[in-house]
Amino acid sequence: MAACFVSLLCLSPALAQEMHTHQHDTAEKLGQVNFTVSCRPAARRQFNRATAMLHSFWYAESEKAYAGLTKSDPDCAMAYWGIAMSLFHPVWAPGTSEELQRGRAAVEKAKSIGGKTQREKDYIAAIEAFYKDSDKLPHVTRALAYEQAMERVYLGYPKDHEAAIFYALSLLGTATPSDKTYEKQKQAAAILNKILPAEPQHPGVAHYLIHSFDYPQLAQLALPAARRYAKIAPSSPHALHMPSHIFTRLGLWPESIQSNLASAEAARKHVEMSHPGFAAFDQLHAMDYLVYAYLQGAQDQEARKILDQINTFTKVDSEIFSAAYAFAAVPARYALERRRWSEAAQIELHPAKFPWDQLSLCRSNNLFRARARRCAKQQSAAARIDAEKLSAIQHELADAKEKYWADQVEIQRELAVAWILRAEGKGRRGSYNKCVQPWLWKRPLKNIRLPLGRSFPRVSRWENC
Repeated sequence: MAACFVSLLCLSPALAQEMHTHQHDTAEKLGQVNFTVSCRPAARRQFNRATAMLHSFWYAESEKAYAGLTKSDPDCAMAYWGIAMSLFHPVWAPGTSEELQRGRAAVEKAKSIGGKTQREKDYIAAIEAFYKDSDKLPHVTRALAYEQAMERVYLGYPKDHEAAIFYALSLLGTATPSDKTYEKQKQAAAILNKILPAEPQHPGVAHYLIHSFDYPQLAQLALPAARRYAKIAPSSPHALHMPSHIFTRLGLWPESIQSNLASAEAARKHVEMSHPGFAAFDQLHAMDYLVYAYLQGAQDQEARKILDQINTFTKVDSEIFSAAYAFAAVPARYALERRRWSEAAQIELHPAKFPWDQLSLCRSNNLFRARARRCAKQQSAAARIDAEKLSAIQHELADAKEKYWADQVEIQRELAVAWILRAEGKGRRGSYNKCVQPWLWKRPLKNIRLPLGRSFPRVSRWENC
């Protein structure tokens, strides 16, 4: 037990330093959160600020804020709850072993101090359900355990808005990607819409409504939340970016561009202070969406500027999925949308020292979106090698029990093979027509830019993540 507490206090050298030196901008706007806790009055204000950042997925900053709170009020068990919550990312990728270790340590510390009320004890028990046996049980099993525990908190305290909001998020975190009825997403949205009239400035309500409807079939329902969220929490780079998910689904390219320009700039300024010499993963994620939006409006020169900037990045503040996806997707997207097949065939993963071996899906996107498409120029022999690499990645994901993503890579592999057959003259009535044509032509193609034209905005034929 003592070792766990030591690991908690050794979060990281940078964090240990920033807990003592960090002072937040008095003009910052993160939204309004009123989470009642039994900490000291001054600590309560800090707690609400940290929780506002948590609701905008500003996890590194919320962890620092909660950790700082433990210094001003060592007896505030909920501060350690907040640290554990900051290391749990329900709708992002599963945590690393190091994050899980720190999260378990925070839970143990919260339990040892003890919540001052039964409600606080129930919150701590809920996050404990996620971290329990995290060295043995898979992420999805523990996320479901947390969802069930938060449901009990939600039902046990019907007037507690935070319980409702966090329960809605837990539903989004366990929604099955293959469920096209969007049952859990709609359940989450119903809960959030009940809270909205009483909490119009709450960052979590607007944010999670966007996540609830972040699908082409539902996106229109999130448009009011998308246009409100950035105004609620403009100090958060993610709050500035997240509306563009809906703008992208609906083809609102000018709004997506403005959203991501603001997000990328906010992330850049923040990383200059926190990690000089690094790029921010939030910045990269915004730039990925920015390139996509520019290309839909045939603003190729603007897209090229973003690509050139990304090519100068060699270090990222957090080597997570969204950063890897941007590095892999942006150059492939730029080449494919402009039909520059020879350029696409030459794309390599950048930066070279990024941990690509841990991010199989991003490697598959690079191969599928670009290099495997080289068969369009009759380079089918080289494309076959890339198709085999896609097969290896698919098996790698399947072995890791990532069925949904393994299925997505298998679709990519089958499409690559169909393109190869087409290039070899074997597919006019075979695999190409069966596989590629329905995938391309059943998608909405209105307003597509003509190959020789530059004036019409287009809807991409390629998937955007």
